[in-house]
Amino acid sequence: MRQRLKNLFWSNRSFKGKVGSVLFLFFFFYQLWILLHILLWTVVNPSESAFMETRLERLQEKDENATLRHQWVNYNQISIHIKQAVIAAEDAKFIDHEGFDWEGIEKAYEKNKRRKKIVAGGSTISQQLAKNLFLSNQRTPWRKGEETIITLMLETVLSKKRILEIYLNVIEWGNNVYGIEAASLHYFSAHAKELNSFQSAKLASMIPNPKYYERHQDASGLIERSGIILSRMNAVQIP
Repeated sequence: MRQRLKNLFWSNRSFKGKVGSVLFLFFFFYQLWILLHILLWTVVNPSESAFMETRLERLQEKDENATLRHQWVNYNQISIHIKQAVIAAEDAKFIDHEGFDWEGIEKAYEKNKRRKKIVAGGSTISQQLAKNLFLSNQRTPWRKGEETIITLMLETVLSKKRILEIYLNVIEWGNNVYGIEAASLHYFSAHAKELNSFQSAKLASMIPNPKYYERHQDASGLIERSGIILSRMNAVQIP
C-alpha cells in the first residue's frame, strides 16, 4: 500500500512537471511570436491591430462585406500638431520614459482609490500600443502582465518615432474609424498632414472615449479637455 501511494505521488509529480513544461513552452513561443512581429514592424507597417481585427469580425458577423475606415500614413505625412496634441493628452513624458510613467501610474492609483472606481489608467502611449496591437480589452492580471512584457519589447526594438507612428495609425477614433488619416477625413474632410492645432487638440481629446465623443462633439468635457491640450501643445517635445 505504501509503495502504491509512493508510486502515485511520483506519477502525479511527473504529470505536473510535464504540464508545467508544456505551459512554459507555450508561453515562450508566444512571446517569441510577438517579438518577431515587432522586429518585422521595424521595416513593415502593421496591417491591423488586435482591436481592429476583433471589431471587423463582429461587423462581418452581421454583414460579410463590412470594412473598417483605415488608411496608413507615414510619419512625415502626419501633422506636427496632432503629434504634439496626442503626446500632451496621453503621455507628456513619452520622450523621456522607457515605457512606463511611474508617477502617472501612482497618481492614477490614488485617483481611482478616492473615487472607488477606475476613472484613470496612467498608461503610456507604449502601453496603449501594446494593448491595441496584441491584447483584448479585458482587465485581468494576466493581460496587464502581458502588456508589461510587450511594452518592454516595443521600447527595446522600436524607436520613439516608430512607436508614435504606429500608435497614430491604429488607435480608434470613432465607430469603425481607425488611425489618424481616417479620423482626419471623417471629422474634418482633411488629410492627416493638413490638421491644424485646434483640430488636433479636439481629436486628441477624443481618444479616451472616441465612440461617445463622435456622437457628442459639443460635450462640455470634450471642449474643456481640448482647451487644456491646446494650451500644453507648444511645450511638447516630439520624436
